[in-house]
Amino acid sequence: MTDQIEWVALSIFIFFFALVTVMGFFAARWKSGPVSAHLDEWGLGGRQFGTWITWFLVGGDFYTAYTVIAVPALVYAVGAYGFFALPYTIIVYPFVFAVMPLLWKTAHASGHVTAADVVLGAYNSRGLELAVAITGMVATMPYIALQLIGMGVVIKAMGLAGELPIIAAFIILALYTYSSGLRAPALIAFVKDIMIYIVVLVAVVIVPARLGGYGAVFAAANDAFAAKGGATGLILKPGQMLPYATLALGSALAAFMYPHTLTGIFASKSADTIRKNAILLPAYTLLLGLIALLGYMAHAAQIKVSSPNDVVPMLFKALFPSWFSGFAFSAIAIGALVPAAVMSIGAANLFTRNVWKSYVDPAITHAGEAAVAKIASLVVKLGALAFTLFLPVQFALDLQLLGGLWILQTFPALVFGLFTRWFRAEGLLLGWATGILWGSWTAWSNGLKPVAAIDLGGASYAFYVGLGALILNVVVAVIATVIVGLISPNRSGVVARS
Repeated sequence: MTDQIEWVALSIFIFFFALVTVMGFFAARWKSGPVSAHLDEWGLGGRQFGTWITWFLVGGDFYTAYTVIAVPALVYAVGAYGFFALPYTIIVYPFVFAVMPLLWKTAHASGHVTAADVVLGAYNSRGLELAVAITGMVATMPYIALQLIGMGVVIKAMGLAGELPIIAAFIILALYTYSSGLRAPALIAFVKDIMIYIVVLVAVVIVPARLGGYGAVFAAANDAFAAKGGATGLILKPGQMLPYATLALGSALAAFMYPHTLTGIFASKSADTIRKNAILLPAYTLLLGLIALLGYMAHAAQIKVSSPNDVVPMLFKALFPSWFSGFAFSAIAIGALVPAAVMSIGAANLFTRNVWKSYVDPAITHAGEAAVAKIASLVVKLGALAFTLFLPVQFALDLQLLGGLWILQTFPALVFGLFTRWFRAEGLLLGWATGILWGSWTAWSNGLKPVAAIDLGGASYAFYVGLGALILNVVVAVIATVIVGLISPNRSGVVARS
């Protein structure tokens, strides 16, 4: 990638970045509410977001800047296997429709702000609460780092070298998130999503037209994969089908366990709002499919890069004028700000409610909670910035893969308690620990790859490690619950958080 500064693209980029910065600070006065007086106001936007705001907010933090960079990069590198993100975003919305309204009702009735609050209310277990909270915070850190990495890719494409641009963007993000809380990314998400839709719709029309049509695009991609020796291609190989399916299912179950996606659920004003969003959000899946096709288009455009992550920026630089490239790069960068802000808020809510309030200051006031959460959000973003600046990019990628595995292990504690109180806290905690330990060890033993293989009956089966760990988690939780029930049949009561 060139180090020559693209001044036209950079000017467009700075204009839109400045626009959303102003919007971020203005958001403190949007949808009136004393932002600093209550954690509900700072961390959940007053729990008043309707259908359209929730649609943009959840879509904005679910479909991130790194998604726009990484999905086409994966398709460019491995072909059809990279499309596993599409079925997973199809599977997830029926789950959201069926489960998340019930979660919202439980949280709204008891004043819960986080998943760990809900778990504490269901099982009255401080240990299980802390396990869910720590898992959420740890899994979020590398995810934020990946947003900054995605932003860094487009900044580098405009010829800006060094770490100063990323640091400047971090400072701006930190300041308006501190000031406005969840209202800032909710407002900015409107601009971000509209820009991304414009960029993608223009690209999927103009790029194939310049490359000879979609037939030529697919033919060029097929030739490129064939030249690699046939391990990749336009259709799945037989050995890829099981890992593809398990990756899609496991990713779908994990998607709404993350603090940032749950924050959008808790911030909705009604259960009906969530149901409507489960119906409307698949529009983003269509967008994601179009984004993924950029990976094939890069082959047709003869794009050669040292890292697949550079594919999308280089494609736009090669085929579009500088002003549109600047618009596309600003859309991607703003697409990093929205999820990074929500992620830091979600992690800060967990720390405030389930660590600080539970173990440091149980008598803390509502305003005190908001103040602690503000500081915690800065620390989380600072940690993510440190990931970006001081550790190899691959390290952040590896930790994010582990983060998905880890957050999936909170599924039984959070979701099962919405439907049944049969499970015991001791069983769920033991299941969580087993899933975390076995999954981490298995992933580490396989070079931190998300897929592992098991030999059964003389045949080898590859599967997503996170889903395998979840199955083991549930089995252990069931067995432990039965044993604990036999030893100690009395079940402790539930508690509510105010």
